[in-house]
Amino acid sequence: MSANAQYILLLVVAVALTFVVGQLLIRAGEPFLFEVFQDRKVTRSVNLLLSVLFYLITLGVLAIISVLDIANLQDQPLQNFVVRLGIVLLVLGLAYGISMLVLIRVRERRKADSISEHVSEKLAERGVDPRPVTPQE
Repeated sequence: MSANAQYILLLVVAVALTFVVGQLLIRAGEPFLFEVFQDRKVTRSVNLLLSVLFYLITLGVLAIISVLDIANLQDQPLQNFVVRLGIVLLVLGLAYGISMLVLIRVRERRKADSISEHVSEKLAERGVDPRPVTPQE
């Protein structure tokens, strides 16, 4: 296989894998975002924005990786391809993991805010000042 054919094959595989992982992220992220925003339109909009961000960053990193001389394996094209593909998979895994962590953090923060609001409302109903008490000196 020529160097150009190998390069094109790597790009095709990397872009296809990026697309598949991006679609998984979109599908898995929507329930998280809906739980946070409680509005379908906002959820879809944020999900679309996050997926575009995922694609741009991941494809940008993959484009840079595709032209770097990762290992001195020019005389071994199959090994060179496997090393580059491994790096593509690691980048995709890292990008997916970071995206899911962000979604989980957003959901947890929203839940904490919701609980705090609920507690404040219950305290106000009972006539207790919900503001934190600051020590007097």
